[in-house]
Formats: sequence, structure tokens, C-alpha cells
Amino acid sequence: MWELVQETVNYIKEKTNFSPEYGVILGSGLGSFADDITIEHILPYNEIPNFPVSTVQGHKGALVFGTIGDKKVVAMQGRFHFYEGYDMKQVTFPVRVMKYLGVDKLLVSNASGGVNPKYKVGSVVIIKDHVNMFPEHPLRGKNDERFGPRFLNMFEAYNHSMIAKVNEIAKSLNIEVFEGVYLGLQGPTFETLAEYKMVKNLGCDCVGMSTVPEVIVARHMGMNCFGISVITDIGDEDNIEEVSHEEVLKAAGKAEPFVRRLFKELILQY
Repeated sequence: MWELVQETVNYIKEKTNFSPEYGVILGSGLGSFADDITIEHILPYNEIPNFPVSTVQGHKGALVFGTIGDKKVVAMQGRFHFYEGYDMKQVTFPVRVMKYLGVDKLLVSNASGGVNPKYKVGSVVIIKDHVNMFPEHPLRGKNDERFGPRFLNMFEAYNHSMIAKVNEIAKSLNIEVFEGVYLGLQGPTFETLAEYKMVKNLGCDCVGMSTVPEVIVARHMGMNCFGISVITDIGDEDNIEEVSHEEVLKAAGKAEPFVRRLFKELILQY
């Protein structure tokens, strides 16, 4: 893994001569954050050595390098999911690459199903913690100490000061945000009603098919993480029949301007 990461990092450095401070992973329907970046380079995934290729509708499939204000940023337009058939080391490979390009702050977004009764479709949720219920762990196997420790403390999976900053920004911009616990499941099926009830009974607020592996690997390497989940469906008896990928993309698209603004202001101010 170490050699593959370094090979990819060297290729990207030769192509871009760019050292980003912020990494951004854009989820379903949230890819146009790249419009807020003054773009210097775009590298399609299929041109990058050792990179997987995103296969999901709503995920464009490119690394975008540029600036927001005076901050250097690399954004993933489209992420990789365990349900696509990749193993967890492939899913999280771009996060390892980001670290060795210079990224020390990772921003992640996703679309999720809400079980908190305060949420509605389009609600913007700051992820304050997560529950990992994926069937494979991204750190399983022999540990390479060059990346991070064998046993990882996940106390502050999502950086407390970044959460506080975004709450402050949201208040100043009059954007309604919630805080919640995100539960990660494999997918690609949307949850049954019984599974939504399980999520709620476990003390979680929303559920999705991504983010948790990337955050674990980012923390393994000492990166600070911040996450936002857009509620694209509500997991109860009245709404479960409406859930489809098309509906998810539509709901994420409506909330996207708010997520973009919060990410942009966090990068500018933090």
C-alpha cells in the first residue's frame, strides 16, 4: 500500500506541482462545489495510477485542484463505495493520497436517510460522531506504522473546533443546521423500515453508505475531519415508499447551495 500511495502521489505532484491544505470529498448530488474553486488542474480518475473509478450516477469522477481565497484545495468529484465491489483499502486509497499531497483537513459530504423526528428532507446535518456497521474495516490487516498506529483512538472522529466554527457560520448566514450521529451501512439497498427503526434505537440520527471508512483512515493519519450529511429521505412508514436514487439526487441538489456555502466559509475562515 505504501508504495502504491507514493507512486500515485508522485504522479499527481509531477502533473500539478500543487500542495493542498484542504481535501473535500463530495457525495451524491453535491459535486458542483467545484464551481466555488478557482481551478488550476483537473485529473480524471481514470488517468491517475492506482485510482479506482466511480461508477455511481451523480459522481463525476475527477480530482479538482485549485484555491478558495488563499487556501489550496483538492476536491474529489465522486467517491468510491464498498457496495461498488471495491475493498476498503481501495475505497479509502484517495484519502491516503491526499495526506501525502499535503492535506491535513478533510471535509466530507454525503446524502443520508433521516430517523430523527426533527429532520425533514433537505435538512443539513453536521456529523458529530458515527457508528461503523460496515462488514469490513479499512484498517483490517497488517498495520503500516508509516501511515499511523495499530490501535486508533476515535474519540474526536469529527473535529470539535471545526464543528463549532460551522455552527457559528451557519448562524451568521441564517442557515438551519442540526447535529447528529451518522450510521454507516454497506448498501446498496436503501434500508427497510425495520432497519430504520434499528438505526434510531441505536441512538443514531441518520444512515448512509459512505463517509465512515474515509474518516477512519483520515484519523489514522492524523487528519482533522468535518462532515455534513444532507437528509434526502425520511425513514418512517409515511415516506419509505418514496425512496429512490433519483429522489436522493433531487433532494441533495436542493440542499447543495447551503452545503457549498458552509464548506466555502469554513475553508476561508478556519
